[in-house]
Amino acid sequence: MRALRNIKILIAAMLVLMVAGMAGFHFVEGWTWFDGFYMVLTTITTIGYQEVHPLSHAGRIFNTLVIISGVGLLFLIIGTLTQALLEFELGNLYGRRKMEREIGKLSGHYILCGAGRVGRSAARALAREPAPFVIIENSEAKLQALDPGWLTMLGDATQEKVLRAANITQARGLVAATTTDATNIYIVLTARSICPGLRIIARASEEVAEKHLLTAGADSVMSPYSFAGHRIAQSFLRPAVLDFLDIATGRQGHLGLEIEEVFIDPASSVAGTTIGGSKIRQELGVIVLAIKRNADMVFNPAPDDRIEPGDCLIAMGEPASLRRLEETARSARG
Repeated sequence: MRALRNIKILIAAMLVLMVAGMAGFHFVEGWTWFDGFYMVLTTITTIGYQEVHPLSHAGRIFNTLVIISGVGLLFLIIGTLTQALLEFELGNLYGRRKMEREIGKLSGHYILCGAGRVGRSAARALAREPAPFVIIENSEAKLQALDPGWLTMLGDATQEKVLRAANITQARGLVAATTTDATNIYIVLTARSICPGLRIIARASEEVAEKHLLTAGADSVMSPYSFAGHRIAQSFLRPAVLDFLDIATGRQGHLGLEIEEVFIDPASSVAGTTIGGSKIRQELGVIVLAIKRNADMVFNPAPDDRIEPGDCLIAMGEPASLRRLEETARSARG
């Protein structure tokens, strides 16, 4: 901010003037350094005390210069401080209004309730895609520590008006990731009452909270502690499998592979064909790991398993190959 830079320059100039004034009274009038400092201070602040010692003609001329320079600098500092405060407040107001407008335009986005470690981790993963999201947090300090490019809201996610302000009716999913299970239960209850069909994922700190979150309406419940414990055990029991999954999902290393879910449009050229007949593996170099059809999941589908319209293919391959598969899954038969 330019105003803050100007304040620093003016304060530096004021300090230089004070030192010069002390030196002037010391050498022109022969005063002590403290007397010179006191005289400069009372002169610049316009307090109006009498002179520390009677001034000579030369001293009065020098003091006149100190008065003009000091008072001018003092008023400049006050004016610049006022400008900086106005710019700061107007900047905050404009930033909030701009963010509110951007949030109001969101559609197909994700709402992350809570900016703790879990919420921040989910936000970073969504930002890498990139996928639109907004974070709701009731701690302003936590919001200020987030990436300034993320959309955020200060508020209580258990309140309906806050969720509606986050455009929940147009959202694709919601994550209840606050640090307390009771708050997450209230968030799930409120969100489910507004949007019965919304996909909701909740964070659970205690094992007993999982059933309550599911009863409240969460589609799935994640426990960071049980997940960490499971990974630790798998690191001992199946380290090679865990390493492969970490590499394939991009957690560590880089194998050049991704795992993606691809929706099959009814007009797609592969809809109604078999896994073998679609030639997804031969032409695109993509491995179909599973077919999700409604609530059923077919793992490691055989070549003669059919791909129906509306299916979701869980596929693994290079990013470019997966993008081509997505295009094929959307394109009409030619």
